[in-house]
Amino acid sequence: MSLVDLQAVEVGYHGTAVLPPISLGIQAGDALGIVGPNGSGKTTLVRTLLGLLPPIAGSIVFPKQRPRFGYVPQRAGVDVSFPLTAFEVALMGRYGLIGAGKRPGDADVQRTRAALADVGALEWSSRPFHALSGGQRQRVLVARALAAEPEILALDEPTTGMDLPSERAMLDLIRSFTKRGIAVILISHQLGAVADHVETLVLMAGRDQPVAVGPRVELLTSARLSQIYGRPIAVRIVDGHSVIFAEPEKS
Repeated sequence: MSLVDLQAVEVGYHGTAVLPPISLGIQAGDALGIVGPNGSGKTTLVRTLLGLLPPIAGSIVFPKQRPRFGYVPQRAGVDVSFPLTAFEVALMGRYGLIGAGKRPGDADVQRTRAALADVGALEWSSRPFHALSGGQRQRVLVARALAAEPEILALDEPTTGMDLPSERAMLDLIRSFTKRGIAVILISHQLGAVADHVETLVLMAGRDQPVAVGPRVELLTSARLSQIYGRPIAVRIVDGHSVIFAEPEKS
């Protein structure tokens, strides 16, 4: 049974859709990639799924009950000026479970420490968040989302600004959460970065082209990607990994 079903959902702002209708279901342990060029509507779709924006049309259905969501926003949208430690930032993930006006208890502290340990950030827990490197901050933000004990974990451009080894390590870490039954949603404009870490893709290119939803192996083709991106795109498999790049335009 799905955790959530999107049924012909249209997303956008002020009554104007930015994408054609989209239908998909998300089950426990799924690994879903939402990919497309910048400005194609990826973040808008996820914000609607999280309940931060109302759908313009269609229905978002929770077959059992509304699942717990964890959300890691783009790093560019995170305010690092607050004088908080890494632990205090991660502890914020518990606030939705604690309830208004209540203080964190021992169980909340232990769950937060476990989340920091899960992402390899426990040793930084007492350091100021603003003093951490970009990659370290990202791990703390993932820990904050994990502390909420999510059933669905959505990460928006989680590897932006990382070098290749750090990017691979972060994606491997995130992918491991599916083994616990957490559904993971990776949002990225870097198709090659997420291709090896998801089973299902949502390919979007804005309002004027249909959204493609399906298994990665079916959608990750040169013909499909070239159509979506409007220029020749090559797909190669090298040592078991997908390598995707734009081919030179023919003169």
